[in-house]
Amino acid sequence: MKVLLVYPKYPNTFWSFDYALKFVSKKASMPPLGLLTVASLLPHDWNKKLVDCNVRALEDREILWADLVFISAMIVQKTHAQEIIKRCKYFNKTVVAGGPVFTTQSENFSGADHFVLNEAEATLPKFLDDFINGKAKRIYRSKQRPDITKTPLPDWSLINLKNYATMAVQYSRGCPHNCEFCDIVIMNGRIPRIKTPGQIIKELEALYKAGWRESIFFVDDNFIGNKLHVKKMLAHLILWQKRHKFPFRFLTEATADLAKDERLMRMMSAANFCKVFLGIETPDIDSLKECGKYHNTNLNLAEAVKTIQAHGMQVMGGFIVGFDNDKTTIFDRQIRFIQQVGIVTAMVGLLNATPQTRLWHRLKAEGRLLKETTGENTDGSLNFIPKMDTEKLIEGYKKILRTIYSSTDYYKRINIFIRNYKPTAISKINRADFFAFIKSLWKIGVLSKSRFRYWWLLFKTAATKAKALPIAIELAIYGQHFEKVTKRILSV
Repeated sequence: MKVLLVYPKYPNTFWSFDYALKFVSKKASMPPLGLLTVASLLPHDWNKKLVDCNVRALEDREILWADLVFISAMIVQKTHAQEIIKRCKYFNKTVVAGGPVFTTQSENFSGADHFVLNEAEATLPKFLDDFINGKAKRIYRSKQRPDITKTPLPDWSLINLKNYATMAVQYSRGCPHNCEFCDIVIMNGRIPRIKTPGQIIKELEALYKAGWRESIFFVDDNFIGNKLHVKKMLAHLILWQKRHKFPFRFLTEATADLAKDERLMRMMSAANFCKVFLGIETPDIDSLKECGKYHNTNLNLAEAVKTIQAHGMQVMGGFIVGFDNDKTTIFDRQIRFIQQVGIVTAMVGLLNATPQTRLWHRLKAEGRLLKETTGENTDGSLNFIPKMDTEKLIEGYKKILRTIYSSTDYYKRINIFIRNYKPTAISKINRADFFAFIKSLWKIGVLSKSRFRYWWLLFKTAATKAKALPIAIELAIYGQHFEKVTKRILSV
């Protein structure tokens, strides 16, 4: 059996880092970890190929080669996913679809022959049995939360690692919180399930043996969802990193209450975690309570960010405007918060109702849903009727982007961050990093309108906190990406 696994293209967004990737000569941010894991769940004697459309275009000859086409996608990829399905059906190929967008919106993809939904460890074996026996059904669902200690290693042989800026591993699934707008609970449940420390070490060993020596993203829904067990895993990870002379830098997603656990922050720093994404959402307490983000209401969020930065981890933040409790003052409050705490990578989005979330059900019951979400909450679109005047909301949102990603405010944030930041990560400069720096000297230091701020940042950082110079250069490069994406959004 010949199986083609296809990952659709992401649109150009804040998260795609398309412009920044050109500096490091990479084609995509991260590989499709889900499809690589699915490949390992398929029969070992099946012939498999994987095409990541973020790396290169899918060719007709590859579709013609396949007996089965597996496709996985997130909501933001749904337009290209539909195009791929249409192409495969043109050649009369059997299409098997799975992943987040199909789990919540399978009815919108009439071209797919089979849907293997929810978590593949629970639904894929039954599909395979039925398919091999010639009695495959159209839809396979399961409420089972599979034991991920039995999840196999991803099949890294299916991709060229050199195409990617960051590799991905998964330690846990699920999040103990239940934010109204979030679909994690639908996908992976509220009880975090974890892999064993031995599994994680094996995954890292596989990447190490494959020659990888750059950053790795722990793509967990909430890396610290089970603090007791993550500390046990980190103890193994620290030892492994020391034995191998720290070949990897790590980044992940967590909640802001990480700042309340000194030991956990120290262990993450010791393991070489250099970045953490926090869903801060808003400085408005009433809006936090509205969306069920109670764990952010008992914290001084500004101090939490500074505490994490002081432990050697750059905080990347997610922010949302458009909550029912938001007043027109929220836009200036968001700007002020982001600027004062120095969150350089601030992903600000309009609230959107993702299918089947608590927010989606509430707005549907209130008759406020307008259309399906694009899955990209930073594109300036709304899919529901907000309490605030729509025009004021969208203009306020654009004001935030126009301000925080202006060259003046962006470089101010970098300097504030550098001042708070205490570098602890062991960062080895590789060939790609060196050439990215050389490119930045010309593209930012000469051609960019930000050139004077760029040179001042470099000289000041080199003189006052030289260890932070690599991250200062990286953030200057990111600024080029954020500026171009912002310009596109503001033009809509």
